[in-house]
Parts: sequence; C-alpha cells; structure tokens
Amino acid sequence: MISSVLPTYNRAPLSFVKGEGSWLIEADGRRFLDLGAGIAVNTLGHANPELAQVLKDQADTLWHVSNLYKIPAQEALADKLTELTFADTCFFTNSGTEAAELAIKMARKYWYEKGQPEKIEVISFEGCFHGRSTGAIAASGTDKMVKGFGPLMPGFVHLPFGDWEAVADHVTDKTAAILIEPVQGEGGIRVVPDEALKLLRRICEEKGALLIFDEVQCGIARTGRLFAHEYAGVTPDIMMIAKGIGGGFPLGAVLATEEAASGMTAGTHGSTYGGNPLGCAIGLKVLSIVSDPAFLAEVNRKAGLMRQKLEELVAAHPDVFEAVRGEGLMLGLKCKIAPADLVGKGYEQGVLTVPAADNVVRLLPALNITDEEIAEAVSRIDAAASAL
Repeated sequence: MISSVLPTYNRAPLSFVKGEGSWLIEADGRRFLDLGAGIAVNTLGHANPELAQVLKDQADTLWHVSNLYKIPAQEALADKLTELTFADTCFFTNSGTEAAELAIKMARKYWYEKGQPEKIEVISFEGCFHGRSTGAIAASGTDKMVKGFGPLMPGFVHLPFGDWEAVADHVTDKTAAILIEPVQGEGGIRVVPDEALKLLRRICEEKGALLIFDEVQCGIARTGRLFAHEYAGVTPDIMMIAKGIGGGFPLGAVLATEEAASGMTAGTHGSTYGGNPLGCAIGLKVLSIVSDPAFLAEVNRKAGLMRQKLEELVAAHPDVFEAVRGEGLMLGLKCKIAPADLVGKGYEQGVLTVPAADNVVRLLPALNITDEEIAEAVSRIDAAASAL
C-alpha cells in the first residue's frame, strides 16, 4: 500500500525535530553534527537567530502579494545582487529547477529575438545536475534521470567532462548556450579548472553563444568567494542561483546581463511565489552577511582547516578513501567503498554527510561552523571509517 507521501525518496531512518546551528536533534534526543546543511541550503546553520528575527518581523508585516505589484524587498534584493555581480537584472524563483527552466528559455528567446530562431541547442556536460523538470533532466541526459519519462525536450548536446579543448568543435550555428556548473555538486564535487572556464568564455564570444553558469549549489559563499566563477576571473551572461541564498527558505533567482535578458519582456515568464516578501527579506539578510569580506575570509580559513584534517583522515584510512576534492566548504571525500556505506556508518556516529556520484561523499557544512565542530565532525567521520 502506497504511503501518503509519494515514495520517491530513499529516506534515512531519522526524524529531526529541532536544529541548532550545525546540529540537528532527533526525535529520540540524539544530536547529529550536520555536514549536509540541507544539501548546501542552511548557509548560516539551523534556526539562525538573525534569520529567524527577519522572518518573524516580515511575517508580522506582509507575506505574499504576487508579482502583480511592486515588492520593495524584491527590488532591494535585486539591487544588492546586481551590485555584487556581473548582472544587470534578476528574476526570482522558488528553486534551482525553476531557475534552470528560465535560464534555458532566456537563452533561446535571446536568439529568437535576434532573428536566429535556429539557435536552440544548449551544450551541457557529463555529470551535470540542473534539476528534475523535463527541461532540466533533458540537460543532464543520463539514463537515471530520464528513463521512463517519455519524449525529452530536444535541443541539448551532452559532452564529456574534462575534454575542454574539444568543446569548440561542437559549437554550431544551432548553439544557443553553453551551460555548466563551475563546481559539480551531484556529479561528485568536481571543480572545473579556471582555465577551462576562461576557455568556455572565449568560445562563446568567438562562436556567438551565451554562457550560463549554474551556481545553485556552489554559489552564495560556499566556495569561499561569493560565487565560484570569481576564481576564474570570468563572468557568464546568465547565472542560476538558489539553495544558499534563502538560508533554508525556498528561494532562487536567475541573474543576467541586460543584453542576455533582452528577449524576456512582459508576459514571457512568471512565478506566483517567486520573489515574495518573506523570501526576499530573508535572502537580503543572508546576502548581507555572506558577502561581507570578513565573513568570506573566515569561510576560507575554516575551509583550510577542514581540508587539512580531511587530508589526514584520508592518509589514515587508505583502504576507505582516495582523495579530498572541492573548493571552500564544498568538499568531497573520494571513496574506495560505496559512499552509502560511509554515510550509514556516519549516522551511527552522529554525523550527517551526503552521497554523490563518482564514489564521493559530500561535506557541505553551514558556513559558520566552528573550528571545534570541524574537529568533532572529522573525528566522527574517522570513527565511521574505522567501523567499516
């Protein structure tokens, strides 16, 4: 008999009833160090008092009005995002999947309005994850994502991850955009080299295509920069964000240059909940905190500390681990065992991690995790590895 909740998840046998910073408390009272942060969502930890106060204040004032009207909090968040990034304009969504849909529409509409309607193809890369809508799974092209869901949205070209020099050979007169995560999350914490991002930028400029960055998981200070592409010193034409920007509240956005967004005029896109007063008030507070240079410096310092301890862990368990990978506090343990086995042993030790592809266990802690919590977390992973 089917459960009242559609059984599309393989859920762990855990039921959390309270959160405190980097800790989650189970219904039976057990405390777990959370190195998943809701899959890179709880940027500032659980029940962050500053975010909670913003939510309470806004909830007492105004929740939702729809985008039929101007929303001051939305305009303030858009102003802040455009001030801090390459973008000239923003559209707010509820999730990364919604952001992916708009990014694809925006790129295709741009060329349509330029009198080149044949330019509809989007190049993506093996291991990518851009969401679970029909358009986003077509972008991934993997059997696991698309099997059984009927005809896929056409117009996607899938290339190997890593063969960057060959990308130019696949850009044709039909290519609308290149879509890439500067750091793959679901794909196994795989960092795209700076030189590769620079190369893709040059290819787009030379061949006449838009460059789309998916920073849904790697953005919002996760890698020690506000956005991961900043390390390469290049900018996209369109960028998708979500997860961390809401600090736990459902919020996403598409950022774009004025030129790239030029086809998106009144009536071409919309969202009932996207950019409502509640979400934008919280997003503005998150952004004001994580964009502070002192905060980013602390993320980098903590990332260095955590990486050092993880390198020691890998050296101590050569039969379990192969390497540490990632950037900032978006880290992965490349395993020689099934990642699910380590994740399961972690539950027994009171530490939460997240599996990914390429035999990787993801570590995505709250960005304000303490030094002591980092040490405790690695100690617990050490115990989990020893129990395998």
